[in-house]
Amino acid sequence: MDLADWGAKKVMVVTDPLLSKSAPVQAVLESLEREKIRFALFDRVHVEPTDASFKEAIAFAREGGFDAFVAVGGGSSMDTAKAANLYSTYPPADFFDYVNAPVGKGLPVPGSLKPLIAVPTTAGTGSETTGVAIFDLVELKAKTGIAHRRLKPTLGIIDPDNTRTLPPAVAACTGLDVLSHAIESYTTLPFDQRPHPARPLLRPSYQGANPISDVWALQALHMVARFLPRAVADQGDEEARSQMLLAAAFAGMGFGNAGVHLPHGMSYPVAGMVRRFMPPGYQVDHPMVPHGMAVILNSPAVFRFTAPACPGRHLEAAAALGADTSRAREADAGPILADRLIALMQQLGMPSGLRAVGYGSEDIPALVQGTLPQHRVTKLSPRPFSEAELAGLFADAMVY
Repeated sequence: MDLADWGAKKVMVVTDPLLSKSAPVQAVLESLEREKIRFALFDRVHVEPTDASFKEAIAFAREGGFDAFVAVGGGSSMDTAKAANLYSTYPPADFFDYVNAPVGKGLPVPGSLKPLIAVPTTAGTGSETTGVAIFDLVELKAKTGIAHRRLKPTLGIIDPDNTRTLPPAVAACTGLDVLSHAIESYTTLPFDQRPHPARPLLRPSYQGANPISDVWALQALHMVARFLPRAVADQGDEEARSQMLLAAAFAGMGFGNAGVHLPHGMSYPVAGMVRRFMPPGYQVDHPMVPHGMAVILNSPAVFRFTAPACPGRHLEAAAALGADTSRAREADAGPILADRLIALMQQLGMPSGLRAVGYGSEDIPALVQGTLPQHRVTKLSPRPFSEAELAGLFADAMVY
């Protein structure tokens, strides 16, 4: 009905092969048929998209002549739909024109995009609320992305029925992504400490910590602490599923305004350089470190490092997650938050560090080089860092 009210005539439905026959996708297709709206199903989304899989969806969108998009799935489907919408609406001279600098040119989106409805089936990325599309740049063995406020979906449909069949391992990884979004956005470099752009059009999607994003981030942390263990332990816990899906959207509104920092920046080469690790509970035929796992594996090491820059915020985050901070000193902020995260990782069955997913000290130089170009997020670190300090963070993250 929304699409009919907007005057949509032909819709591209975007999902992945595992979901193409699922109830959420079938509900979308049936509703389009009921409203007599023409559509084409693109069900070749790559879980953890690559530049090649983005380009395949973009070609499909250009050939189809669509005037609206519906994404059904996790962040991979929603991000792929954002890219298909952008590149088919405003075709650039080169694929890298819109890709974040310094990997690409980071050109702003020229104008309004076509309507996009996002229907998440995981409680994690919050992509239904953000103007960011992330992909693996295979040549660099690292993730990068496209970021602009005009990429934000027109509408997000948050329905816990759509996460009913989410496997526990996937619920754990995506839920920890929610957690990371919330803590990172709450501890980013404050918005008033960043250089302002030359023009409003060049203002970055990620502004730094600010009073609006703080509200969403802290509320999401409280919800994750209470409901994530329950959602992983019992797929039938409807309250926990509902609250985690809501927490994902809340955290998305937080980090979609403020941004994230080093745990995400460091996660991109961790995911991109994976050699053999096959995540338990995921139906994939290729080595993969799921995004939420790649992020959380770096987080304890990072927050020990960043805490001196804003200890009060790190302590507030730890308290929201259930840590006792009543007698804590500022010097205790990093260890307290790191310990609380490690305990939660253990409770949810996460690997015990980067070594457990196949990395060793010999990989640290390459991991550092894969992190350095991630300016979109690394420049939001509340504490400046050198290459040597970044190497030290990867070393600290090897084993918890």
